[in-house]
Amino acid sequence: MDQVRVAAVSRNYFNMPLWVGMHAGQFAAEQLDVSLELHEPIDEVTERLKDGRVQLACGVTEQVVLDSEQGGKLEIIAGNVNRLPFDLIARPEIRGFEDMRGRTVGVSSLDAGSSSLVMELFAAHGLHHPRDYRIVAVGPILTRWQMLQSGEIDAGLQGVPLNLVALDEGYTALASPREQFPDFQFTSLNVDAGWARANSELVVRFLRAFVRAHRWFYDNRDAATDIAVAETGVSRSKAARAWDEYTRAEIFPRDGDASDAAVKALIEISALIRALPNRARSTAADYINRTYLNKAHADLGVSG
Repeated sequence: MDQVRVAAVSRNYFNMPLWVGMHAGQFAAEQLDVSLELHEPIDEVTERLKDGRVQLACGVTEQVVLDSEQGGKLEIIAGNVNRLPFDLIARPEIRGFEDMRGRTVGVSSLDAGSSSLVMELFAAHGLHHPRDYRIVAVGPILTRWQMLQSGEIDAGLQGVPLNLVALDEGYTALASPREQFPDFQFTSLNVDAGWARANSELVVRFLRAFVRAHRWFYDNRDAATDIAVAETGVSRSKAARAWDEYTRAEIFPRDGDASDAAVKALIEISALIRALPNRARSTAADYINRTYLNKAHADLGVSG
């Protein structure tokens, strides 16, 4: 068995393809012993990939684009969350955007693309930051949910299945970002380009398992729900509803690939990327290295 260390963000449903690969045997079939580290700060995932403490990461795609433009070595080699699985959830007493004037929105990071996304949603309803509302960095989904419950924030993006929990408890869905932005590369499978070149055979094996885990996820509602319950701690009914939402909207890519359209949408929305004076790479596809995934697809007989 070859050991592979992978980092990902928080204990949420985004990580299902990795958990499937670990529980359902896809990684073991490729003689890979995968250890998964979960980190609350999204920046920590990227930093651990940069300095070699992990070999692969399901991390925020925006950070890979920014690293690339700053001369870094990170690259996208596969997809993860290719479509937004969020609702913008507000406390029960808030019934619409107008009620958010003077209120506080919690985001994962002030530098994350999700912050730009939140501002776009508010602007579409006539509210502008910082004039009309506040934005504070509080961390990923689990932390935002806790702070929403305590009243420390008034609204924040909540992903499936916590958005379902919130709605069942009387909280308000102000918007579903996927309606406004149907494609958005929120997270992706990322790697240090030099390490990947030096370990290309291992990367292809990982991606064969990664693709097979995605196909298994789509084909096994009950077993995938078992895994989600075990790893996230949500109720079985909420985990089943999460599977329904993810498969209906194809939030995870069936073939494991990143999406050119979704990366393009990210670039167009991200204030940090837009602020770059001259981007070295001209198209979304320039940030994706499909060499390893194409080989994995060919080995599996999958049309990429």
